[in-house]
Amino acid sequence: MFIDSHCHINFPELAVRMPEILAKMAENGVTHALCVSVDLPDFPQVLALAEQYPHIFASVGVHPDYEDTPEPSVEQLVTLANHPKIVAIGETGLDYYRLQGDLEWQRERFRTHIRASRETRKPLIIHTRASSADTIRIMREEGAGTNAGGVAGVMHCFTESLEVAQAAMEQGFYISFSGIVTFKSAKELHEVARAVPLERMLIETDSPYLAPVPFRGRMNEPGYVAHVAEYIATLKGVSLREVADRTSENFFTLFSTAKA
Repeated sequence: MFIDSHCHINFPELAVRMPEILAKMAENGVTHALCVSVDLPDFPQVLALAEQYPHIFASVGVHPDYEDTPEPSVEQLVTLANHPKIVAIGETGLDYYRLQGDLEWQRERFRTHIRASRETRKPLIIHTRASSADTIRIMREEGAGTNAGGVAGVMHCFTESLEVAQAAMEQGFYISFSGIVTFKSAKELHEVARAVPLERMLIETDSPYLAPVPFRGRMNEPGYVAHVAEYIATLKGVSLREVADRTSENFFTLFSTAKA
């Protein structure tokens, strides 16, 4: 079986096709998916999907790219996370690629999520782009990792260096690869995927974005996560079954409140 550890099937372009999306998941052996929150106004839609479908889980959080949106508090995130289908805090983190200028608000928002994770004991889903040094620094300062009393989490849609992956894994985090790893141009990421041990790896689609080869350029969906696993199996010289089994096991280890 395969598990899509990060998708946005509540987004309108996928939500309107929900029966088809779920059917394709089943057809491709994708047994579970984690629908990830990006802001609080749309969180009820994320939670509703998780409540409706036993094999869909959800998170609560505010993405670092969302500037003009209600700012979460630790108390608010803790309250919203008090639901059996909410298995994670996020996605959160830093993004210096899309936004410029004084981004201290972004760093404070990240700290808020880490504190909520520590309080709820639910893992973090971290987004980092053009910001890895500050991301790792704040993770350490706030004690996000299991080595500092936190519950760790996952570095989602990973595109950073092996050094960043190692720094995250030292804090107990998993590294999640998306369809980007299947792109021929992603040579450095291929090396990272070869080096990251299977016991610290997750797979995802980040749908509706970043469809893997052979669907690159089309709308992505959870059923395509098997193609990410296939490419990683080739890169690492292991069987597809081993990648599928290990990443699925890792999912339920990390998101321990999820029930298979």
